[in-house]
Amino acid sequence: MFDWDFRDPWLLTLALLIPVVYLMWKRNPSASVVYSSLTVFDRTPRSLRARFINLPIAMVAIAVLAMIIALAGPRTPDDHTRVRRKGIAIAMIVDRSGSMEARDMVKGKMDINRLQVVKSLFKQFVLGNSSTEHFQGNPIGTGRPDDAISLIAFARYADGLCPLTLDHGNLVNILNDVSIVRQRNEDGTAIGEGLALAVERLRRHPSQSKVAILLTDGVNNMGEISPLQAAGLAAAHNIKVYCIGTGSEGRALFPATDPFTGRQVLRPIQVEIDENTLKKIAQKTGGYYFRATDADSLAEIYTQIDKLERTEITEIHYLQYRQWYSPFVIIAMAMIATSGLLSGTIFRKLP
Repeated sequence: MFDWDFRDPWLLTLALLIPVVYLMWKRNPSASVVYSSLTVFDRTPRSLRARFINLPIAMVAIAVLAMIIALAGPRTPDDHTRVRRKGIAIAMIVDRSGSMEARDMVKGKMDINRLQVVKSLFKQFVLGNSSTEHFQGNPIGTGRPDDAISLIAFARYADGLCPLTLDHGNLVNILNDVSIVRQRNEDGTAIGEGLALAVERLRRHPSQSKVAILLTDGVNNMGEISPLQAAGLAAAHNIKVYCIGTGSEGRALFPATDPFTGRQVLRPIQVEIDENTLKKIAQKTGGYYFRATDADSLAEIYTQIDKLERTEITEIHYLQYRQWYSPFVIIAMAMIATSGLLSGTIFRKLP
């Protein structure tokens, strides 16, 4: 059933004048013949023509009503109204240095390292409920379908693995292939290099809102660009940086090979996160610093970031209507033409 609407509904009030015009036209004939008595005519059965003598007038009244409705602009909302959503540009910067091998993010599961947890929650952040792989109970938001997202991984060097894209399926496929570096000459933590590469990607994007999410579990010890230098570049281009320090403090369990048995064992190793630098990066760029010691707290952090950045999304509705004035104009023209034809033939009046 049509959901009718009118562009100028006040014009419909003109329809109140139609009965008045109809009655005045009916009571004011154009010609008449004077008889001394109408008794003979009263006894004569009325013909079909006599019964419908006012049909042309009624048709003109209907035509006027149809024209009034047409002028009021009848319309219905289009079911296919176009909706444009404007998202933001997000650069995900992920640490894949050797320290991400620590097994301290999921309690009771020593076969899951830090990077696996990060990748799983990253998928939830991007895809929302459509991602079924996770390490905590509640999904992270509803996904970011309208955001252009890029992926940058770093260890000793920073690598741009995926440019800013709306093809999140391909982005996740690339993420699945990200692994912890195994070669000693590739290991290290170049936080500044990773953030600087993200700034280079984001600054050229047309989006007005640009965000970098930097996740690391260590201290910057590689690269020619320091973290604070990269933060200065981000601030200069209005790029907000959310920093996430991941992993437990003090000592964490790492897999190692027992030299006597050759079996894989877990050994505690001292770990360190440069929280002071991460806080300065966030403060300098207008972002926030978060501390994630396990999968649940990391999931909560992604949820908070998801809610914070939702405010930057806008929707522009271009509301379109389907206009229905033409059928009423056709009805009015048909009624007027038919009324004129009948008035000049079947219902013709002699002066």
